[in-house]
Amino acid sequence: MGHFFTDRWQRWIHRRIPRSDVQHFDQKNIFILPTRAGFVFGILLVIMLITGINYQNSLIYLMTFVLGTVFIGAMHQTHRNLSGLELSLLKAGETFSGEEIGFRFRAKASGADVVAIWLSWRGHKVAPVHIPAGQTRDVNLLIPTTYRGYFRPERIRVETRFPFGLLRAWSWIRPATSGVIYPSPLTAPESTGAVPDECDDASASPIDDTDHAELRPWREGDLSQRVMWKRYARNGQMVVADWEGEGGSPHWLDFDSFQGIDPEVRLRYLAWLVRERTKADQPFGLLLPGVTIEPDQGAAHGQRCLRALAVWGLEGTEVPDGEAINPLEVARASSGSEARS
Repeated sequence: MGHFFTDRWQRWIHRRIPRSDVQHFDQKNIFILPTRAGFVFGILLVIMLITGINYQNSLIYLMTFVLGTVFIGAMHQTHRNLSGLELSLLKAGETFSGEEIGFRFRAKASGADVVAIWLSWRGHKVAPVHIPAGQTRDVNLLIPTTYRGYFRPERIRVETRFPFGLLRAWSWIRPATSGVIYPSPLTAPESTGAVPDECDDASASPIDDTDHAELRPWREGDLSQRVMWKRYARNGQMVVADWEGEGGSPHWLDFDSFQGIDPEVRLRYLAWLVRERTKADQPFGLLLPGVTIEPDQGAAHGQRCLRALAVWGLEGTEVPDGEAINPLEVARASSGSEARS
């Protein structure tokens, strides 16, 4: 029975607050309830009212009605403090598994000042922020991660208890954009097919080993490291060496070079190699089953390779709410479906 009501409540919330990277808060999607202090305050008002009725004491009546007016005024002010706020997702973060992923929001106070609001997700929250009327403030919410893959929080809570802490008004934003969590880097063994020691300076010198290479004319976009400069110096022909089988190039990071190792561990090895190559500004390509990223260098190329590692094997899988996809569960589901078929 409890599960039934929980599902109905979730569906009702989802209708009121659909997925969007921009959320405007008004009376349709703001909820308000007394805090613990507010409940105690309300009980005291009831006790004072009963006492005043019992003893017919005008002073007790007066104090009860004055404090009741304060409570009602606080309720309107707390609701008004959140009403008119607009929250926009600026950037869904990218990070390594085990680290915190950041979701950067921009809060705008379209009406009056917005005082002491904070964002939270499952107990992780930012410090309260104040936004003057007509101005904006960027807020970065950090969330711990566990698995690689996509990450899209189900609901990020926006809350205020201003002015007296007797009531709390809250709502949610349900981002549509997912963050990306890379595999946690793990130092790869030396026999990984990484760039050999004798090729560590390949970025500074030409590649002379053409025993297994096919020569072709240079095309725009080819890496300068693959140009046969000695041949060019001899006869003026600019040709490029293409190795037989992409894995033959010392610049390729190959998933299949870690035979007999768990796929998730292989991805962690490759994440470490990608990070190291990017730091050293060395050219490299990435080979995954079904995915090929041509050799290149630079931070943008490294980020592209890390993204490919993060989502490999998860394509076509529905992005869950509140946590990243557990790749192990995806693998079990896939093996189970294959067994049934």
